[in-house]
Amino acid sequence: MSPRSEETNRELREQSRHRILDAALELFAEHGYEGATVARIAARAGVARGLVPYYFGTKEALLEELLAGAMTGAFGLAAPAPGETTADERLAGLIDRVLAAAHGAVPVQRLVLCLMLQPATREVYARVEASHEAVVTAFEDGIRSIFADRGAPDPALEEMLLRSVLEGVIFKLAVYPGTYPLEDVRRRVHAMYGLTPAAPLLPDAPPRPATRLRA
Repeated sequence: MSPRSEETNRELREQSRHRILDAALELFAEHGYEGATVARIAARAGVARGLVPYYFGTKEALLEELLAGAMTGAFGLAAPAPGETTADERLAGLIDRVLAAAHGAVPVQRLVLCLMLQPATREVYARVEASHEAVVTAFEDGIRSIFADRGAPDPALEEMLLRSVLEGVIFKLAVYPGTYPLEDVRRRVHAMYGLTPAAPLLPDAPPRPATRLRA
């Protein structure tokens, strides 16, 4: 049997790293940071236990990489998509991108919420957030520019209010992923700003529940 090429080895290494990251994400969300041991992560990923420290060094470094990827993705959503030229189009696109991303990454949202609230990991979250300060600032500035172009008297306040609303929606979606009426809430958020969404964001979104969601 001929030896594997360097390209094949590189691809296999990347596959192993991604399996470890995916397994760690699931286990951090399921069991918290302390409960997600290196042995559990390796077993869930289907790799040798030694590969986790080989690729990431420590469990904390693995957590930091997961958080960095989540933050980079989340804070890149303020950039307008092609075709979004007016302030209203940019605002509608931003709202929809944030909600669609949250719907497609519920485990990530759960992990981030846990890390923000748990004393054992709050410092890790704060450190990763600080290392992405430029990305966070660009995200905030992008939202402020939208409201400035819409003629808002206080774009900074509007940015904080919109983020508070969207973060509340993301929290509820993370807690009630199977029943949260995301499409109805999405339309309500659009209506708050005088916007009217066209096609549904998520055709398979669950219908409005018959009873109120508990706080």
